[in-house]
Amino acid sequence: MIQEQIFEESSGNVFADIGLDDADELFTRGKIGIQVIRFFNKRHLKQNEISEILGISPQEVSHLMNGEFQKFSEGKLLDFLKQLDIEITLHRV
Repeated sequence: MIQEQIFEESSGNVFADIGLDDADELFTRGKIGIQVIRFFNKRHLKQNEISEILGISPQEVSHLMNGEFQKFSEGKLLDFLKQLDIEITLHRV
């Protein structure tokens, strides 16, 4: 017997789609964190260089570059953007 697949349209926030209580915050952290990662990936910087630029430990750099944004507050991620002189516009969904 073949089961029919059911697809549900996303709201644009995968965290909200799966019912997480802090979905908006997780979504925002992800959007900010991706911009920081892109900045460093374009410049091919080493972990110790990123650590010096942001003033965080190499372990924290590892968390950041691996997309573990839950380890950082939204404010801390925004501080990284400010330090890197990156401007973004966030739109809540």
